Amino acid sequence: MIAFSSNLLYAAFFLYLISTFLFGGAIRDRRKQYEKPSKWAAAAISVTILGFVIHLGYFITRWMASGHAPVSNMFEFVTAFSMMFVLAFIILYFLYKVSILGLFALPITLLMISYGSLFPTNVSPLIPALQSDWLAIHVTTTALGSAVLASSFIAGIIYLLRSVDQTKPSMKTFWLEVIMYFMVATLAFIVITLIFRGLQYEAVYRWVDHNGQETETTYSLPSLIGPHRGELLTEGRLEALAYVPAVIDAAKLNTVIWSAATGFLLYSILRLTVRKRISAALQPLTKNIKLDLVDEIGYRSVAIGFPIFTLGALIFAMIWAQIAWTRFWGWDPKEVWALITWLFYAGYLHLRLSRGWQGERSAWLGVIGFGIIIFNLVFVNLIIAGLHSYA
Repeated sequence: MIAFSSNLLYAAFFLYLISTFLFGGAIRDRRKQYEKPSKWAAAAISVTILGFVIHLGYFITRWMASGHAPVSNMFEFVTAFSMMFVLAFIILYFLYKVSILGLFALPITLLMISYGSLFPTNVSPLIPALQSDWLAIHVTTTALGSAVLASSFIAGIIYLLRSVDQTKPSMKTFWLEVIMYFMVATLAFIVITLIFRGLQYEAVYRWVDHNGQETETTYSLPSLIGPHRGELLTEGRLEALAYVPAVIDAAKLNTVIWSAATGFLLYSILRLTVRKRISAALQPLTKNIKLDLVDEIGYRSVAIGFPIFTLGALIFAMIWAQIAWTRFWGWDPKEVWALITWLFYAGYLHLRLSRGWQGERSAWLGVIGFGIIIFNLVFVNLIIAGLHSYA
């Protein structure tokens, strides 16, 4: 059943890849997309829906095979989050019929699935704290809310690519390039991990955790950063250049550093190839976009996603925390960043509705909000030790 489930995920990935090219054809159609979507667009959304159905099939079959909702580790959560992200896109597409949303949403989905697939994919028994029906209720609702909120990033980046003047350098073009760099760095992380996985690279360290217990950890990339009081056990491997406190997961921080470095290298190659900023190279794709419509899509994404996120990430989380740990709030890093995410989007809605922050300001907020969601997903989950480190 697990093998069949994995094959369904690969099939969904392949269909999303096809949809990306079809949406590319749709935006090249010279007819007005908003009046009557082209055959390209019709084919693209049909393939996307088929991919989503198969992706949902993966989710259901893995649930059946494992006996619990498949959201208990990074691989499962990221693939579930990507599924919710596609669902949010499909809903927005049928509301607004804007093909370029697919050209940006689906590549990000592909990056998510690829990124999640780099983590262990095996099914493991749940730790006692997760053996509850609240796992499915809390985590799936949080994933859905986060995915809908993240859709505002797609609208925001399209708005900024269309509206920011690329003829001269500015702070706006700089931050747009920072966003492009992070996308490229994610791709670089996937590539470098696959390379070292193909080489069967492993380096084992013995170290002392934050409870004072000796344990071992395995590096899948050469160790630039070592664990607290670490001792390299594998001969012929690179010795760490620096060591970090026990509260930091050194192996995962090491992965982040590799991602940043290889991302810079790949970004530099792309810049030399296109001979311009990547955001400037993408700008022609947005030339037929109506800015007011894209702005509305970004706002609607937050307006719909915010109450869902509130329900899943705060209310359901607090109920489960009270049941599992006899307290509804404990200042765990994950809890703190969930609250920060909630406060940010509450501020977004306040500024939008009360202060009139529309257009470019709203687009930048949508981009920043997505950055907070990804920081919470990657950095807080992987590097900072806490009660949610198992995620």
